[in-house]
Amino acid sequence: MAFDKRVLVFGASGTAGSGAVRALLRQGYGVTCVLRSERSVSALPAGVEVVYGDVTAPEMGLAGALSAEKFDVVVSCLASRSGGAKDAWAIDHDAQVTVLDLTKQIGATHFILLSAICVQKPTLPFQHAKLAFEAKLIASGLTYSIVRPTAFFKSLSGQIERLRRGKPFLVFGDGTLTACKPISDDDLGDYVAGCIEDDTRQNRILPIGGPGDAITPKEQGEVLFRLLGREPNFKHVPIAMMGVIHNVLRCAGLVSVNAAEKAGLAQIGQYYASESMLVWNAEQGKYDADKTPSTGTETLFEYYAKVIESGVAIERGDHSVF
Repeated sequence: MAFDKRVLVFGASGTAGSGAVRALLRQGYGVTCVLRSERSVSALPAGVEVVYGDVTAPEMGLAGALSAEKFDVVVSCLASRSGGAKDAWAIDHDAQVTVLDLTKQIGATHFILLSAICVQKPTLPFQHAKLAFEAKLIASGLTYSIVRPTAFFKSLSGQIERLRRGKPFLVFGDGTLTACKPISDDDLGDYVAGCIEDDTRQNRILPIGGPGDAITPKEQGEVLFRLLGREPNFKHVPIAMMGVIHNVLRCAGLVSVNAAEKAGLAQIGQYYASESMLVWNAEQGKYDADKTPSTGTETLFEYYAKVIESGVAIERGDHSVF
């Protein structure tokens, strides 16, 4: 079958990557996915081609495996699993640089990068790694689209099982310290795929959220209790507690690698407990829901209703930290 454009996708087996692949197929593109092993094939929809290779080991000859193919666009949804410093720089930067080099070698002219909205106020290793690669992509001479999504549905679903077991919903402070415009996998996938033909999404950094108003953790909990037919029951955790945990683990990390890794995770948790996933309005010095673009039709609360009705537990995988 002949396609007007062919797209090479990295990170296709992840949540966001699989959404992008589905969208690319719906929009009629030829899609080839680079996978590390055959174990990930089952996560892909029918209609895609597969090439095996490891971007963390570029010397293994992935460029040669792709050299006979012609691709117009590369989409990279690679992301570090833990967010820790070593993993972040290995994946969010080094592996992405390998993908960028491959893009040039195979003659593709448009690179679509799935980044994250939280890099606006970087304090964490993975944020610095992402920003460092964004800068290299911008300077590469390729057409680029840097998509910075807000929170994913899965990352906001971790307490459903707690509530099913009759436990309270945990919030930091009063539950209104942060907010986001959650976006579904398919709505994000459609937005990413739309970057190929929409020149207003090219050579730009693109923050994006889902439809509707920004949502606080307190509102998330209230809706979940209503869907479960329970009276609201919140447990309020002081935000300062996250800082104390991080500092204790950081000190222990001076003599323990395990404690150092846990300190990194605690730092990530502290960040997400205190920072909104919205566009940062530098002029006003605050996060701005009105300046955070929206796309799509699927809402978080519709997703919650489907999950609760199904009775199925959500496997969050890499989203268990975030």
